[in-house]
Amino acid sequence: MAEPRKAATFFVLITVFIDVFSFGLIIPVLPHLIADFYDGDQGKAATVSGWLSAGYWTLQFLFSPLIGALSDRFGRRPVLLASNLAIGFDFIMMALATAMPLLYVGRLISGLVSANFSTAAAYISDVTAPEKRVQAYGLMGAAFGMGFVVGPALGGVLGHFDPRLPFWLAAAMSIANFLYGYFVLPESLKPELRVPINFARANPFGALKWLSEKPALFGLIGISFLSSFAHVVYPSTFVMYADYRYGWGAITVGLTLGAVGVFAAIVQGGLIKRILPLLGERRMILVGLACGITGFTGYGLAPSGAWFWACLPIMAFWGLAGPAVMSLSTRLIGPSEQGRLQGATNCLSSLANIAGPVIFTQLFNGFIHTGKESGRFGIELPGAGFFLAATLLVVALALAWRVTRAKTVLPAPQATELPL
Repeated sequence: MAEPRKAATFFVLITVFIDVFSFGLIIPVLPHLIADFYDGDQGKAATVSGWLSAGYWTLQFLFSPLIGALSDRFGRRPVLLASNLAIGFDFIMMALATAMPLLYVGRLISGLVSANFSTAAAYISDVTAPEKRVQAYGLMGAAFGMGFVVGPALGGVLGHFDPRLPFWLAAAMSIANFLYGYFVLPESLKPELRVPINFARANPFGALKWLSEKPALFGLIGISFLSSFAHVVYPSTFVMYADYRYGWGAITVGLTLGAVGVFAAIVQGGLIKRILPLLGERRMILVGLACGITGFTGYGLAPSGAWFWACLPIMAFWGLAGPAVMSLSTRLIGPSEQGRLQGATNCLSSLANIAGPVIFTQLFNGFIHTGKESGRFGIELPGAGFFLAATLLVVALALAWRVTRAKTVLPAPQATELPL
């Protein structure tokens, strides 16, 4: 019994890793590939790249609830396998793109089919006992973190040889994972627990309305949204901040991001199972958010790179909060609604990724001095984005304190026994 479950969980974790890894893999090379279509015009490439990113996350926002609902109707296995296969062929199309419209179409398709994080999280909920969900979601967080770090680093190396090479690697990994899952992944949602698709709720606005009807659940998802929004400060401004304040080059930035991934893997992949019995889920959320507030504040204040690095271990313990929030959320609804829940959560995360980069980059640009000119806001405060992120987590902490005090979290149904 343990072996098929172990193989299935491994497949889900690899799926999460590949989703984030492939997204990060093409970040360093996409602007260069776009520039080739515009005779090397870097300014035009930057503008188009921004539109592609906005389109990617908009598709995630629009389709995450529907994909979650599809997994509640037809099961997790077909949705996960289909998304892996589609992502693979989509990256092949982008690798072969000879015109900008094909790259646009490929990136939009990628945003649509990569919305499978909700199904992966629902699968984990199906097959994991309630008392072990925090640890399982911690492993998902570790897979996410490692993909976020390793992807851009490897993409930069491969792109040095050929800007299309990262696309081929992403395609190969996705198709290989589809083949692996085809043979090892059993269905986790029993037929009697499947429900018809409610199209009135299988859209972003219907999903938000559904969440609003469940106050405790809405509060927990609010914590996830605020955390997702705060996290956007990393990809939006970290490289610019490190260069402006510490004069770091690509190597130092890469090593720092690597350290972020290592610390995240240690906390979410290893320490969670030891910390959970000591603190319980509620205290894990509160402690995790407090560490996030401390870490972001430290980043914004750090007068040197050494001080910034000193904040990394503290910041890593922010990773305690997310898995505990996800675990508590799954216990507020039945097994037939897990896909819908994760779809709604991913929908809000996508919304944060649409709005966050604009807000954080404008904030950074407004608080730095360029040459003889002061920023738009008249003072130099390059860490303003990190302070905003810390403020968002203060709000999340207050919300968590209130929501998790309520006696509304119920034991979850038993996890599905996977067939041999």
